[in-house]
This record gives sequence, C-alpha cells and structure tokens, in this order.
Amino acid sequence: MTRFALTIEFDGGPFCGLQRQDHSPSVQQAIEEAAHAVTGEDITLHSAGRTDSGVHALAMRSHMDIEKDIQPFRLMEALNAHLRPVPVAVIGCEVKPDGWHARFSCVGRSYKYRIRNRRAPLTIEKGRAWHIARDCDAGAMHEAAQHLVGVHDFTTFRSAHCQAKDPVKTLDRLDVSREGDAIIVRAAARSFLHHQVRSMVGCLALVGQGQWRTDQVAEALEAKDRAALGLNAPPEGLYFVAAHYEDDD
Repeated sequence: MTRFALTIEFDGGPFCGLQRQDHSPSVQQAIEEAAHAVTGEDITLHSAGRTDSGVHALAMRSHMDIEKDIQPFRLMEALNAHLRPVPVAVIGCEVKPDGWHARFSCVGRSYKYRIRNRRAPLTIEKGRAWHIARDCDAGAMHEAAQHLVGVHDFTTFRSAHCQAKDPVKTLDRLDVSREGDAIIVRAAARSFLHHQVRSMVGCLALVGQGQWRTDQVAEALEAKDRAALGLNAPPEGLYFVAAHYEDDD
C-alpha cells in the first residue's frame, strides 16, 4: 500500500463542495471515481480542508492509499485523463510516508477572496469573483481587518452549522489590497471555522462601501453572536490557496 499526496486544482461552480454528498456531485466523488477507474480499487480521498459549493481551489492537498504498483507521474496523468471534462485537475503527485495525513499533518491553511470592484457586470470572471459595483475603500478594509488578526473567539464569524468544538482560532494574517479594479483579501491560519473567511470578507466589504465604521468589525467580533454579523460574502470569490506542512521545502 502506497500513500500518494495529491495537489488539486478545481473550479467549485459545478460541485456541492469538495466533500462527498449523497445528493449532488462533489470534487471528492469525481477524484475517487477516477482513481477507481485507474486502479480498480475502492479508494477514499482525504483532504486538508473542506470547501462549500461554489468555492474554488488553487492547490488543495489530499491523499489516497493505493495497492496498485504505479509511479506518481503516471498516476497523475491517468487521473487527469479520467477527470476530463469536469473542472478538476491533479497538478502534483508524490509519495508520502504512511504517517503523513493531508488533514491532520497540516499546520497551516491559506485562502484568498477576490472582489471585482467595477460598474460593468462580470463576463470572464462570472462565478469566480464577487462583483461589487459600488466603490470600495481597500485601505479602510485592511485597517478593519487588523482587528481580527490574533487569537479570538470567532463565534460571530462561524456558520450556524459549524461542527468545530471550539470557536477560538488564531488568525495569522488578514490583508486587503487593491490590484486595479480587483480587491484581494488574503487570510492565513492553522485552521478556520465553517464560513469564517466569507463572513469576515462580508463585514470588510461593508466597511469598504462606507456602511460600517472600521471599528464595527471589532464590535461584531466582541459580540460573539452570529446575529451581529453584517454580511456573509458569496462563495464564488473564495479560493483555497495552499495547505502547509512541516516537511514542506
């Protein structure tokens, strides 16, 4: 039995999310079916994180255990051949020790959220960014974001369906910058609560549009109450960027 670590890129639009669901197609289902076609084995995919319907990934880390004797490059090529035409691609594959786990060995995760801030509707990026027509002050958004960095009880910014036992998380980074008519929010932490990034971005967008003061984000945080949340940003602007491990170069 060999443990293969995969790096996966996907467009979340057609899926109910990464994790397998009974009622809708998922990224996990697509990859597991491709792996079965390649190996003839019933294989379970384990991933560094979960993503909601519509959320994308640039480099999700996952692993699967395979009995078949196959080289990593050949496995990657075979999986991609069977994944066509769904918008999922394996962009990296390597062998890992048995004790390595895509989820439990992960020591950090990073996301970015993409906002297109322009009057014109989206065409090429429709479904891949949040369109906000009203002018946003990215500087004010970044200032407000710094209230959330550090160790906090993020109850306000967690989904009502979040299964995490503890709402206290350490947010290592939350930066906002403007790149032309795009506003990029970058977040990094060891782990996140369900909907945490989208909830934080939604409140920062209210600040950017002048509907909230910068310190209202801190007030929402201190409330420790989901009712204090101003807005949950839509899923299509969110990207899982990377999972980090102690054995990374």
